Amino acid sequence: MKMKITAVALIALTIMSCNTGKKATSGTVQNTDGVENTQWTMTTLEGQDLTGMSQNDQPIHFTLNSKDNKVSGYSGCNTFMGTYKIEAGNQISFSQMGMTRMACPDSKINESQVMSVFETADNFTISGDQLTLNKAKRAPLAEFKKSNSAPIVEKYWKLKTLEGKEIKMADNQEREIFFTLKSQDNRVTGFAGCNSISGEYSLEEGNRIRFSHMATTMKMCPDVQINESEFLQIFELADNYDINGDELSLNVGRRAPLAVFEAVYF
Repeated sequence: MKMKITAVALIALTIMSCNTGKKATSGTVQNTDGVENTQWTMTTLEGQDLTGMSQNDQPIHFTLNSKDNKVSGYSGCNTFMGTYKIEAGNQISFSQMGMTRMACPDSKINESQVMSVFETADNFTISGDQLTLNKAKRAPLAEFKKSNSAPIVEKYWKLKTLEGKEIKMADNQEREIFFTLKSQDNRVTGFAGCNSISGEYSLEEGNRIRFSHMATTMKMCPDVQINESEFLQIFELADNYDINGDELSLNVGRRAPLAVFEAVYF
């Protein structure tokens, strides 16, 4: 009888140990509300104040996209992209980053120092609109502030594909087709192939977007082979967007993208 009781007790202890082990290894990530799908602008780097410092009118920033665990950003001259992983205890790790290869000889920002933050960081802390990337319990590698604008705002978006068809600029076309969302007054500006466009937009949670009061100039371009109405229809239909690095898609519902755009930096 004692042997049976002992056996039952051992089984019970084993089950409890297994459950405890599962809880320990499957812990939840703490304080991550708002860390993803938000543009973070760097304010300090290894203790150096970067407030107001920018290159090409862009501050150093990055965004974590929870949809595909991709990170994208701007390091002072070049854009970068890669992947990230968040684990229990606010642990974070980044893959090796891919970068564009622009040269900015006049830049006052040390890009290699910026990128070393993502190579070194293994944890983060977040409080309100403040984020720090850290290595162990040392002083923060870098500090960031939540940007007032979403990653889609204040960028020059050049049209790449429309309804799945690649768009190429005609030889006699005045300029490429593009649009920009201005943070001031939520204005839309752009070019549809012949005419300039303008209007308004609104952004909501979950990458929701709405365009309104879209208007165009009344210029005639009989020699330019482009159907402006097809492009303008995007702004009538689109209700959400996705950003992957420097690529933007405007969508309606969960259908294939209405159009795909590429960010261009000057």
